[in-house]
Amino acid sequence: MTLQIFDTATGSQRPFEPLREGHVGIYICGLTTQGAPHIGHVRFAVAFDILRRWLTTGHGYDVTLVRNVTDIDDKILAKSAEADVPWNQWSYNFERATNDALDLLGVLRPSYEPRATGHITDMVDLVRMLIDKGHAYPAEDGSGDVYFDVKSWPEYGQLTRQRIDDMEPAADADPRGKRDPRDFALWKGSKSGEPANASWPTPWGDGRPGWHLECSAMVRRWLGDTFDIHGGGIDLRFPHHENEQAQSRGAGLGFARYWMHNGWVTISGEKMSKSLGNSLAVLELTKTVRPLVLRYYLGAVHYRSTIEYQPGSLDEAAAAVERIEGFLDRALPSGLAESGAIPTAFAEAMDDDLNVSGALAVVFDHIRQGNIALDDGDTGKAAEIAGQVVAMTEVLGVNPLAKQWNSSGDGATTAALGSLVESLIDARARARKDRDFTTADQIRDQLTAAGIAVEDSPDGARWTVTGKPTKDD
Repeated sequence: MTLQIFDTATGSQRPFEPLREGHVGIYICGLTTQGAPHIGHVRFAVAFDILRRWLTTGHGYDVTLVRNVTDIDDKILAKSAEADVPWNQWSYNFERATNDALDLLGVLRPSYEPRATGHITDMVDLVRMLIDKGHAYPAEDGSGDVYFDVKSWPEYGQLTRQRIDDMEPAADADPRGKRDPRDFALWKGSKSGEPANASWPTPWGDGRPGWHLECSAMVRRWLGDTFDIHGGGIDLRFPHHENEQAQSRGAGLGFARYWMHNGWVTISGEKMSKSLGNSLAVLELTKTVRPLVLRYYLGAVHYRSTIEYQPGSLDEAAAAVERIEGFLDRALPSGLAESGAIPTAFAEAMDDDLNVSGALAVVFDHIRQGNIALDDGDTGKAAEIAGQVVAMTEVLGVNPLAKQWNSSGDGATTAALGSLVESLIDARARARKDRDFTTADQIRDQLTAAGIAVEDSPDGARWTVTGKPTKDD
């Protein structure tokens, strides 16, 4: 089977063919470390984590994923100054908060995570190349600014299918030094009042890089002049990705062969923003919502679709996670399972531009078949299906048995827990048989308080780990 990817640049689905056989290079634009990440910020990371897992597990590719850190820009300088905190300390604090949030959601760490401030010489080299090729110019007002000349590059606007004459002026620098208001800043001359350590010397004057230049320089350093996939949120298509492509190709680089963009998380139809406060910040939300449930929620919708968040949005995700856990707990009482084969229907859905909704339908169809097998007493078939469910949910990053979601971290501890719970379940069954309902209820309350849900059935009691222990008032 061949993976089909919707390429934003062409507006069509294309078969994926890597630049180098057996290897895939992916660059995704990470967060600007200006504040705590909310669920709208991290959706991109979950979406591309699923892509990475499928490329690795489903197709056997060796994947190099680069996710940058924009650790210097106008917003970071403004917010840190307002808080009276050094800009680099401000940026680093939120870089750590971002990584904590992504770790909490089970997002695999990138192969490389370069910071913009560590690639200044690469950026200066790229600016020189553009000036030499006639695609960039230093501002004549002596400000130290350097601009990309959009009219010098006939393909400008190609990624977003726009005409230059229809574009608004670029708002990323003072227009006084520009030849055309739509020219964008490659380098920004230092200004009075800005921290001295937020400036670097160049042939055009002291200053700092423009946002677009940062990514072009970093991706070239870590993935080369040409690479496979460039990804990011749909809001980055213009001007950020359009400008990246223009300056990189203007410098003679091949740049990205495929473009992939994920949709927004919205509230009442509006893009989620920091003005909503911190109630939807990942590190706050996961104090009351299981991280596994939040991960499921952010990854269960096709990556190009919009997720509309509203009160109760996570309830359906919680129910789905509990259904997966319930089956695996029934089929694998020890909590241990060998990952099985990926079903063909699941692979076909994932190869259709990561059709996660279709893939999840396969997961839940297998769970239904597995529960039927258990009801029929066919534990062998149920265990085989459970292995397939583990394999599929691992691709999606929501395998409940993964160490990420289990604080115990090892199968021996999980098995020990299962043994203790089963002994309490047996004691409860004996109490019920002896009509000692007071003791039976006490055991059930004890399990509930520990985060274990007990469901009585004609075949005996079933138990699942809810992850929601209760405390006495």
